[in-house]
Amino acid sequence: MINLILFGPPGSGKGTQAAKLVEQYNLYHISTGDMFRSEIGNKTELGLLAKSYMDKGALVPDEVTINMLAKRVEDNPKVKGFIFDGFPRTVAQATALDKMLAEKGTPITALLELVVPAEELIVRLMNRAKTSGRVDDGKPNIIKNRIQVYRETTAPVANYYDEQDKTYKVKGLGSIEEITTKLTDALDSVLTTV
Repeated sequence: MINLILFGPPGSGKGTQAAKLVEQYNLYHISTGDMFRSEIGNKTELGLLAKSYMDKGALVPDEVTINMLAKRVEDNPKVKGFIFDGFPRTVAQATALDKMLAEKGTPITALLELVVPAEELIVRLMNRAKTSGRVDDGKPNIIKNRIQVYRETTAPVANYYDEQDKTYKVKGLGSIEEITTKLTDALDSVLTTV
């Protein structure tokens, strides 16, 4: 089973590239944002619990998120693997994810990190604001803050998986197709050694 973490700062192209990898490798895409919206929309027990935290402006506890992820994994036993997008965001979440997957006998295969210069991220997010209606993407000061939060809180996850020899850095510059090729080349090289 292939278990990937698609990783990178806001605007690095994770969502776009996840769709390409899902198609090419027949993987199941787990986006924590989509997962929360689905669970809340379906008024599941976990969804209502997550909503109770979100309504207060608090982060959903790792345990609740991991339980949602575990449910997604259990509900899709016939897929060839999973792409985790938007999770883990902290080393504590990475540790919890590893524990959950170890219990299922299927560890993380690789963390593919899209590396994009901050200036390019700002340009991409400003453009996305014009096409997607995401107002927060159109404000340079908010974008810079999101990038800083990523560097301080989320980037250490790549180091955590690097200690396990599972982090692969991929330059996230070029056309969508060129970046997809870089990612698939990196993943194919990993799969030949697993």
